[in-house]
Amino acid sequence: MALGKSTAVVIGSFALGESDRVITFFSRQYGKVRGVARAARRIKSRFGGALELLTLGELIFFDTGRSDLVRVDHFDVLRPFAAVREDLARLGQAAWMAECVARLTAERDANVAVFRLLLRALDAMESGLPPTRVAVVFGTRLVDALGHRLRIDACAGCGRRDSLGRGPLMIDAEAGGLVCPACATLGTAVRVETGTVATLRRLRGLAWDEAVGGRLGRAEGELRQLLDRQVALLIGQPTRTSRFVREMERFSGERG
Repeated sequence: MALGKSTAVVIGSFALGESDRVITFFSRQYGKVRGVARAARRIKSRFGGALELLTLGELIFFDTGRSDLVRVDHFDVLRPFAAVREDLARLGQAAWMAECVARLTAERDANVAVFRLLLRALDAMESGLPPTRVAVVFGTRLVDALGHRLRIDACAGCGRRDSLGRGPLMIDAEAGGLVCPACATLGTAVRVETGTVATLRRLRGLAWDEAVGGRLGRAEGELRQLLDRQVALLIGQPTRTSRFVREMERFSGERG
């Protein structure tokens, strides 16, 4: 039975049986790890509130080699990120980030860059930076880090730079980036403003603090929708949290 130990963030969970819980972690040392926390749902569980979504802690687990699920032995909290969970706007965007990591990464595939990116994003949200902006910068860097960067220097279909034209542009996540009118496929390409493409290009060249510290303007909404579309394509269906975020934004708009 192998012993594993790593700093990790809780990125998902679901109930198992009468008292257990399956927890998904993204760890620095091992990447995505799923494990069973025995009796975690009992009132007097030894885990207490340590296994809350987005909590950073020190994970210790045992791997028997007989299942994809490890046995969670300890998870000692290092940083709870409670302020993120206590605010609906922050929670919605942070839960979307966690789901993206959970569904876009493979099990036991360590990626320190993604681990650091997730921690930076949670830290930025807890510090009070606008959650949607943080999520957009996070999502843009996540898909790039995982090898899914959209091409924006030329048409992803024909490769020509002079075929894109002026005014609103078309981005097709399935094709892999910007597409000219001749290469655009009806129903899969989305129209974006030239300023949105310029903002995406600028974000790619900025340091993290500069990227989350500057305003995105009207490009923020288009980039968020584009990320939702790209992630949905990569995982085969829309994320569960994106609907929650849209409903929350609609409710906030109605109240305002």
